[in-house]
Amino acid sequence: MENNEKKSKLNLAVYWGAACGGCCVSVLDVHEKVLDIIEVADFVFWPIALDTKYKDVEAMPDLHIDITLFNGAIRNSENEHLAKLLRQKSKILIAYGSCAQLGGIPGLANLTTKEELLKRVYEDSESTVNPDKIRPVTEFDVPEGKLTLPEFYNDVRTLDQVVDVDYYLPGCPPTSDRLVEVFTAVVSGSDLPPKGSVVGAEAKSLCDECDRKKSEDKAVKRFYRPWEIEDDGETCFIEQGLICMGPATRAGCGYRCIKGNSPCRGCYGPTPEITDPGAKMLSAIATVIDSNDPGEIEGIINQIEDPAGTFYRMSVPAGILRRKITT
Repeated sequence: MENNEKKSKLNLAVYWGAACGGCCVSVLDVHEKVLDIIEVADFVFWPIALDTKYKDVEAMPDLHIDITLFNGAIRNSENEHLAKLLRQKSKILIAYGSCAQLGGIPGLANLTTKEELLKRVYEDSESTVNPDKIRPVTEFDVPEGKLTLPEFYNDVRTLDQVVDVDYYLPGCPPTSDRLVEVFTAVVSGSDLPPKGSVVGAEAKSLCDECDRKKSEDKAVKRFYRPWEIEDDGETCFIEQGLICMGPATRAGCGYRCIKGNSPCRGCYGPTPEITDPGAKMLSAIATVIDSNDPGEIEGIINQIEDPAGTFYRMSVPAGILRRKITT
C-alpha cells in the first residue's frame, strides 16, 4: 500500500424517530460545509434523503456504520426496532437533538395515556366524524395481502431508555456549527470526551452566557404569556415576568432564541448538576416572587399557564414528573 493512498471514507447514518423532522433537515444547515463532510464520509442511511431500505441496513455487517445521528424519541415499535438495529450496526450512536436526548415535544404525551390520546384523535376531536369509533390496528387483511402498522406505545421513551448511547448532542435542533464541531472531533479521533458525555454544549447555564440585563434584586408580582407583554429587548425575561428556562438549561446554542426576543424553552437540556429541569425552574421562579404572603404567592403562581408544559416542555420522559394517576 502506498503511503499516499487515500483513507477510506466513514459511513454515516441519520434516522428520524418520533420528532418533527427538523433535526434531520438540520444536517443540511451546515450549508457548504456539507462538501467537507462528504469528502471524508458517505451517507449510507438517511430516510429523508436516500432510498435505503430497512432490509439494506439489516444486511450490513455489525459496526459497519461509523456514526449514527439518531433524532427523535421512541414512540412506537418501528422506532424501537430501528434504535436497536442502528445500535447493533453503529460504532458511535449519538442521541441527536432534544427528542432523542430528553423526549422532547412528543414526550409531553406522557402526561396522559395512549387510550386518552387515541380517544381524542379518533373519536372526540371537533373535526372527527367517526360514528363506528374505528381506530388503527397493527394488522389488517385485504385482498392484496396483510397491511401492517407499527404498534403505538403507551409511553414515549428517550433513546437511552431503549439502547446504549455513546454521546448526546442537544438542541431543537442542534446548531449547525456545533454539529460540524462534533463531527470534526469524531473524524479526527481527537478530543473525544468520555462515553455518555453531552457534546456540542457547555456545562454552564444559558443565563451565564446571556447578555440581557439582570438586577441583583429580582422582584416579580405577575407572570405573563409572551403575547401579553411587550418585551423591552434588553432586560432579563424572568425579571419582566416572562418564563425563560435559561436558569435550568445548558449554554452552547448561542442563545439564538433570546437574541430573537423569545424566551428559552430548554431544548439544550439541563446543566450537569441538575437532576430535573422542571424542578430547578420551579425553584428559580420561587426566588423572584415578590411576596411573603401565602395567598398572594399562590395567586402569582397561578398566573403561570400550563406549568407542566412550560417547565417540562422538552423533558417529561427524562424527568421526575410522570403522568397523572387515575383511579
